[in-house]
Amino acid sequence: MTKIVFMGTPDFSVPVLQQIIKDGYEVIGVVTQPDRPVGRKKVLTAPPVKVEAVKHGIPVYQPEKIRQEGELAKILALKPDLIITAAFGQILPKKLLDAPKFGCINVHASLLPELRGGAPIHYAIMQGKKKTGVTIMYMVEKLDAGDILTSVEVPISDDDNVGTLFKKLSKAGADLLSETLPLLLAGRLTPKPQNEAEATFATNIKREQEKIDWEKAGEEIYNHIRGLNPWPVAFTTMDGQVLKIWQSEKVAGLRGDPGTILKIESDGFTVGTGNETAIKIIELQPSGKTKMQSEQFLRGAGSKITLGSKLGE
Repeated sequence: MTKIVFMGTPDFSVPVLQQIIKDGYEVIGVVTQPDRPVGRKKVLTAPPVKVEAVKHGIPVYQPEKIRQEGELAKILALKPDLIITAAFGQILPKKLLDAPKFGCINVHASLLPELRGGAPIHYAIMQGKKKTGVTIMYMVEKLDAGDILTSVEVPISDDDNVGTLFKKLSKAGADLLSETLPLLLAGRLTPKPQNEAEATFATNIKREQEKIDWEKAGEEIYNHIRGLNPWPVAFTTMDGQVLKIWQSEKVAGLRGDPGTILKIESDGFTVGTGNETAIKIIELQPSGKTKMQSEQFLRGAGSKITLGSKLGE
């Protein structure tokens, strides 16, 4: 039986691991990131992949850096026939890439060579793409640049956010891997090199990227907000305080100064942008509070806002 080491960390990786187990492969070890403090109380929390592996009695390894000789030796000692990664979070060293009989493959949440990097789902939505997908490729030392084995397209609807698309792509990735592994192990796949000229990148989201630029077109701002929901969440400022924006709607044919409140209704308020598509704020989170519907906000902390008030200053 083919001995597999699986490497992954977040929720996205869990269905992929579950599918490998369901398909009857021998998972001899799971490698994931160390437990991390989570939330305001900094509770030490295991990665979702670790939780799943423990359920199945699979040995778990949690190296801070897999390149360290001691940590690397532990994985090499398992002598896997194949290594499968899905959102693991670390680049594998050459010594590990060269070790398995069938190599190392990665389940990546984009249609490579588009959106290489750690945040392809966010960027697909923020860039207003109508489709994305999952690619399974051989791993190399360069980020997401290995030869492609298989891929599948996944449509993006206008109301998708990172959370909903994350689930779609995770399921698509698990299904695609289930179809790919028998072909790979039987030597029936022809790897296809990526076209470097077409490569784009989806680097991890930085704090400055989370801030809404009201000068941009309304469609771009709408995509920006849903492309950061439910994490890390887009924000603007109101009266000098951070105001996170969780959900919005596009309002066609309404133009006003960018960042200016143009309309206040019982269920939300509408903000001007750089074109004639304004943005209605539906769900938000004032600084120091939990997220809430705009209707609740306007009855409480937001009751003093007026037409002409400015956001983002």
